[in-house]
Amino acid sequence: MTQQPFSRPGAIDLSALKRPAPAAGAPSAPAGAGPGGAYVLDVDEQNFQATLESSMTAPVLLAFYSRGRMPESGQLADDLAQLAAEFDGRFLAGLVDVDAVPAIAQAMQIPSIPLVALVLEGRPMPLFQDVVAIDELRTALTQLLQQLTTQGVTGRHQPRSVATVVEGDEAEEVVDPRYLPAEDAIGAGDYATGVAEYQKLVDANPADAEAAAGLAMARVLLRTQDVDLNAARAAAAANPDDVAAQTLVADLDLYGGHVDDAFDRLVELIRRTSGAERDQARQHLIGLFAAVGNDDARVIRGRQNLASALF
Repeated sequence: MTQQPFSRPGAIDLSALKRPAPAAGAPSAPAGAGPGGAYVLDVDEQNFQATLESSMTAPVLLAFYSRGRMPESGQLADDLAQLAAEFDGRFLAGLVDVDAVPAIAQAMQIPSIPLVALVLEGRPMPLFQDVVAIDELRTALTQLLQQLTTQGVTGRHQPRSVATVVEGDEAEEVVDPRYLPAEDAIGAGDYATGVAEYQKLVDANPADAEAAAGLAMARVLLRTQDVDLNAARAAAAANPDDVAAQTLVADLDLYGGHVDDAFDRLVELIRRTSGAERDQARQHLIGLFAAVGNDDARVIRGRQNLASALF
């Protein structure tokens, strides 16, 4: 393939793509039905635009590969498909066979294969341009999705390959509704309802790590809603040992993506305080750990600093 930078910061030029009409009498496949997973699809000229548009709901990861020219790039695509199922809708895996659909690779100006690109709100950016082992890919995607969560990106794709309930001549899709009420509420800015809906999920299944992380992040969003950032920082600067003032700024830092700053602020507060105030700050910090994700390197480092502050 032509070696040129992947430099498409905005919308993709799709003018060269022609969408052939379905053959007469041919049954149409379910939109986005994918190869071997509820959150996987083979991308072609017909569903490419719809795939990009689905990134308005939740992230889409496009894997560009060629099994004939580089078999290991095909393995990377297979690994991404497997992880899409593990992450249960946090992202949609779109597999692009550049030999079968070269026009898509040309439209996106893909410099080489393999390449995995993140598409969010219709905007693509490259993530990997080398073959990586599935464990490394899993870790990287975990960190990526946790970072997106701290930025308020909490959407989830509905299953693409779903069972159907047939009544008469009509078929109704059966989708996974677990997270939709909470996510819809948060998307509408109703953070209180989002907290309540996530709390229901956690109460029903305390082992649901996704719901627990969503609940923690929804609480951050609720606490920071309509807060004056400058006033909050001024209050924290004037009252360095005030737990409420310091935890509020930590929330704001986390919401703004300054995760280490949020953790460091509370660790230092814990060092300076004792008794009930110290425990309040500790509990708040643990809540922020949950919002980011326990496997995140920043959380691991934060836990080490917390242990040092406590003991």
